[in-house]
Amino acid sequence: MYHAIVFLPLLGALIAGLFGTSLFRNMGSDRVVYGGHHDHGHGGHGHDDHGHGHDDHGHGGHYHGPMWPMYLTTAFLFIAAILSWVNFWGFLHEGHDVKIEVLRWITSGTLQSSWSLRIDTLTSVMLVVVNTVSALVHLYSLGYMSHDEHQPRFFAYLSLFTFAMLMLVTSDNLIQMFFGWEGVGLASYLLIGFWYQRPSANAAAIKAFVVNRVGDFGFVLGIFGVFMVYGSVEFDAVFAAAPQAVGKTMHFLSWELDTLTVLCLLLFMGAMGKSAQFLLHTWLPDAMEGPTPVSALIHAATMVTAGVFLVARLSPLFELAPAARDVVMVVGAITAFFAASVGLVQNDIKRVIAYSTCSQLGYMFVAMGAGAYGIGIFHLFTHAFFKALLFLGAGSVIHAMSGEQDMRKMGGLAPHIRITWAMMLIGTFALTGVGIPGLFGFAGFHSKDAIIETAYASHAAPHLFAFGLLVISAFFTSFYSWRLAFMTFNGAPRADRETMEHVHESSNVMLIPLYVLALGAIVAGFAFEHYFMGHEEAVFWGKSIFRSTENEIVHQIHEVPVLVKWSATIAMLSGLLLAALFYIRNTELPKKIAAMHQPIYQFLLNKWYFDELYDLIFVRPAMWLGRFLWKKGDGAVIDGLGPDGVSARVIDVTNKVVRLQTGYVYHYAFAMLIGVAALVSWFTFGGTH
Repeated sequence: MYHAIVFLPLLGALIAGLFGTSLFRNMGSDRVVYGGHHDHGHGGHGHDDHGHGHDDHGHGGHYHGPMWPMYLTTAFLFIAAILSWVNFWGFLHEGHDVKIEVLRWITSGTLQSSWSLRIDTLTSVMLVVVNTVSALVHLYSLGYMSHDEHQPRFFAYLSLFTFAMLMLVTSDNLIQMFFGWEGVGLASYLLIGFWYQRPSANAAAIKAFVVNRVGDFGFVLGIFGVFMVYGSVEFDAVFAAAPQAVGKTMHFLSWELDTLTVLCLLLFMGAMGKSAQFLLHTWLPDAMEGPTPVSALIHAATMVTAGVFLVARLSPLFELAPAARDVVMVVGAITAFFAASVGLVQNDIKRVIAYSTCSQLGYMFVAMGAGAYGIGIFHLFTHAFFKALLFLGAGSVIHAMSGEQDMRKMGGLAPHIRITWAMMLIGTFALTGVGIPGLFGFAGFHSKDAIIETAYASHAAPHLFAFGLLVISAFFTSFYSWRLAFMTFNGAPRADRETMEHVHESSNVMLIPLYVLALGAIVAGFAFEHYFMGHEEAVFWGKSIFRSTENEIVHQIHEVPVLVKWSATIAMLSGLLLAALFYIRNTELPKKIAAMHQPIYQFLLNKWYFDELYDLIFVRPAMWLGRFLWKKGDGAVIDGLGPDGVSARVIDVTNKVVRLQTGYVYHYAFAMLIGVAALVSWFTFGGTH
């Protein structure tokens, strides 16, 4: 079963990628369209997310090839997802950890690394999240990408991405984890830049790849450090030896620093890049250049949650390094606040949701920093459902609007796409944390509110700082979420008449994934709360995450003041009321406030100017240095004085020597006489002693 869960996506990727347009070409070669705009006379409008149609990307806008690669990869993912749920159900009822060796991988001196599948509770949760969301994204893409002529390549990339993520979450050692880590980075590069004929997509893909390399550099140093300290990269060996390094120091960059703190911070640096944390977050909004299903897959459940999974998996190390956990908490809190503040003023429907993802990842890291690893993974679990629902719902809106993404050009869509509106509403309820403490709540209510309580109850030094920022972020989250809902679905239509005439509901192949995700957004919180963070918590997690005996954070959150328990709900209601005032009651008010506070508005609209700052500090100096080395170093020095220069001088000398051969005998006789005279002079004056 475990081999099928992990390797079916790889098999699908290989078959679709290598043979998708050649093998069995006659099998199902009739094009099947599930929801394309051409049914409404809009053949030129594809799902390019920018209203320009795939023709602008050089794709022709139509797919006439075989459909079986898309069916095959989707079927494989659904099989893997079903098996993942079967495995997860076993762990809900006292399942047993399993370790399966696939093959011996690296043997070099004392470095021993096998390719093994580590199946425990933490892995089973991630398998459910990754395979469920990926399967639904595959199904959704059958309709959303129905116009694109490169469908086999797209589905091959999706399945390859899923396999890389499965490699990461089933890893039994740091080398294997890094292999999956880089595989996810490669696949995300391919998916973000899928429409490679669009310069903005290429730029976004390169940006994601480069920014992640910054974090990965720290991750690699962390792996090297772990091997240097413990002599192994196997998790079990490292975790067993971890207590021996407590209190010890290591020489790092001319300083003597605490060993575990350094190792954990280096490993966390990798998590910061992959999970788009503050300072290494700039790639995530630009990743919206990929197709909307890619946004749902990357930002809902897979790539961006890899960093959270990394910290949870390495909990035996982080638990022994409180200083490192303080850094994790601070970075998470700042990320949650920063991303939520930027989301307040964004106008692109997908970018609002992207910044929401960035903010929610900050919540997860705050939980990790507080030592509440299970609660952080619980939010990862619930977040996957409602964030994928919101992204795919946004894709349905974009589909209905013939590719338009600007919310300022929407409005009044609820009567035209009622199902999509209802699904987005459920996603908004779950994200903002609608619920009543002690009673029922949507998914985010159970997990996100628990993290806020965790921040307050924690004994970490920055816990009140984190608590304050998370409450403010909850208010921001509610405001921008309802702002998105009201601007998109309520009020008078702001699109042109032609666009509104063709607004239509998506087909069932795109709506079925929304139904399933909506169900998860409703029930995932209260259905699984007692396993992740309730009375079944210790039995459920077993040995997959580690908390020291002094860490009683899961019990302490039940003792926080009543006001703390209600803080998230108060923030949610405040954001809802303010958004209703701005975008339902008095729609001119936002413009007036933006005009009154123009510097702050521009500061948020330009994402705190991080892109401009990085361009000034890193990009321009790097470009200048590269141009200098090219023009001066390569052109002037190497080509001028190096091989090209030497060859040019040889040619110059030979050209001059050639002139001596005139063809006249008396010239040669004269040269001989000079030679004879030189020899006589040598022997006469210098040749005798």
